[in-house]
Amino acid sequence: MSVLPLVFTSGWASGVNAYAVVLLLGVLGATGVSDQVPDALQRPDVLIAAGVLFLCEAVADKIPYVDSAWDAVHTVVRPVAGAVVGALLAGQSGSLSDLAAGAVGGSTALVSHLVKAGTRAVVNTSPEPASNIVLSTLEDLGVAGIVVFALFHPLAAAIIAAVLLGLGIALVVFFWRRIRRFWQRRRQQRAEKRAAWPDGARRPSA
Repeated sequence: MSVLPLVFTSGWASGVNAYAVVLLLGVLGATGVSDQVPDALQRPDVLIAAGVLFLCEAVADKIPYVDSAWDAVHTVVRPVAGAVVGALLAGQSGSLSDLAAGAVGGSTALVSHLVKAGTRAVVNTSPEPASNIVLSTLEDLGVAGIVVFALFHPLAAAIIAAVLLGLGIALVVFFWRRIRRFWQRRRQQRAEKRAAWPDGARRPSA
C-alpha cells in the first residue's frame, strides 16, 4: 500500500501529540496545501476541537508530573487517534486495506506514546522544570515538521519516524535501567543505615 508510509508517520506523530496531527492535517487540507487529507479532518468542528485540545496539551505537557498524568489519560486516546487517522488516510470504504492501515497507525501510535510517557517519567526525576518545557517544545516542533514533510515525501518521513521511534525505545530502556539501579542503591543504603543505628538512637524517648 502506497499510503502506508504516511500512515506510519502519522501514527508515530499521533503517539506524541494526536491533537497536533489532526489540527495540522486539517488545516493543510482545508487551505489546499495538500489534497491527501480526508474531508473528515477538514471539518470546522473537528478543527476547533483539535485546536482547543492542542492548547490544553501544550500547557499540561510542560508542567512536571502534570504531563505524566496527562499521558496516563491519553494511553487510549492517542492510539485510537492514530488508528482513526490512519484509516481515514487509507480511505473510508471499510476494506481490509483500510483496516490494516488503521492497525498500523494505532499500533505505531501506542508504541510512540509509551516511549513519550517513559521519557517524561525519566525527565520528571530532575528537580527543574526547564527540561520539560524544552522537551515538550521539541516534540511539538518535531511533530509539525515530520507531518508536513510526510505529505510530500512519505517514504523519507517514515524512515525518519522509524529511526526516532527506535532511538526513543533505546533511550527509555537505558535511562529506566539507570534510574532503577539508582533507587535500588538508595533503598539499600537506607536499609544499611537503619540496621546500623542502635535502638536508642532511633527511639531516644524510650
